[in-house]
Amino acid sequence: MTKTNCWEFKKCGREPNGAKIEDLGVCPAAVETKVDGVNHGKNGGRACWPLTGTFCGGVVQGSFAMKLTNCMACDFYQLVGAEEGPEHQSAKDILAMLA
Repeated sequence: MTKTNCWEFKKCGREPNGAKIEDLGVCPAAVETKVDGVNHGKNGGRACWPLTGTFCGGVVQGSFAMKLTNCMACDFYQLVGAEEGPEHQSAKDILAMLA
């Protein structure tokens, strides 16, 4: 079962055919297939925190190390953790899938 993905929750408009892709481009979370299904999301939609180039706080974010603090405080990150509970895939596991 697919749950709410980050682009749906944040309404950023960076998913394929989204309202803001002409200005901001397609978000890597919306098209990263290596982590499809992680935390019950589509592509990287529920594994966005380790992905470079996601869009948070009005700014395209850099590497995981650079954005970690922002992600840990993110309402969507916290929602995924609460919904997935002990089955929540860690950033370490997600990064391994991307390698």
